[in-house]
Amino acid sequence: MKYSEDHEWVKAEGDVCTIGVSAHAAEQLGDVVFVELPEVGKTFAKGDEMAVVESVKAASDVYAPISGDVVEVNSAIVDEPAKVNEDPQGAAWFVKIKPSNASELDALMDETAYKEFAGQS
Repeated sequence: MKYSEDHEWVKAEGDVCTIGVSAHAAEQLGDVVFVELPEVGKTFAKGDEMAVVESVKAASDVYAPISGDVVEVNSAIVDEPAKVNEDPQGAAWFVKIKPSNASELDALMDETAYKEFAGQS
């Protein structure tokens, strides 16, 4: 997994990347009560607002850590937003994107660098 400074994670699997929010972000959000995801087919540039997460504390935007086209969304977290707190870096992924510029993955942090960035080291 790779991580963005906006606390999203990316897992490359073949020519598709799965994206979600980090465990650190889920912890900071508190109890998630609402998730809004983009439609399949939507195209994002790196840094675009991609999704919205609302918790009992606040609403937060989720940003695209890489550019590409949405090929799948995880409707399970729309139906049960609490899954984001339960398994943020597993079953509670947000979208799958077909990257338009795979080299953007190289600019993301590995787990060690991310933990240091997030003050978890």
